[in-house]
Amino acid sequence: MHAWCGPKALRLVQKRSEKTDPDAKALACYGVFFPSQDQRLLRFVKGRPVSEVTTAFLDWVCQRLDLMGKRVWVLIWDNASWHKSQKVRRWIRRHNARVKAEGGVRIVMCLLPVQRPWPGPIEPKWLHGKRAIVEPERTLRAEEVIERVHAYYGCERLEPIAQKTA
Repeated sequence: MHAWCGPKALRLVQKRSEKTDPDAKALACYGVFFPSQDQRLLRFVKGRPVSEVTTAFLDWVCQRLDLMGKRVWVLIWDNASWHKSQKVRRWIRRHNARVKAEGGVRIVMCLLPVQRPWPGPIEPKWLHGKRAIVEPERTLRAEEVIERVHAYYGCERLEPIAQKTA
């Protein structure tokens, strides 16, 4: 990690958490960026980012876009398993069929190449966010990370998307 820190280089060392610590060891956050409005919508995940959570996020964004008067959402994302799963692709096909019949926001899904020589346009935004919230002296609690991410990006804090349990 690079930083302007004076004469001594900043060193970030991955810290180990105590096994008895009840705090989350990792966080998942879905985000969408609208460059023309310099706006981001973020939703953290309670649990793992599985297909059901992905489709809940897609549905939520489509509702927001519909309120904004948008009709098509060109969704460009990486090849994470929860992005390209059969469940997610099936949900998008059904969603688009329903939109064609009833109206709403159609999703055009574009997966980025697995290996690309350039970063996606959103990558610098995420990188600056990571650098802005990091604290080299201590491990942040999950709640602190969530609060700092929302503050940095100026996003409305919403309830995390939860995994549905059977």
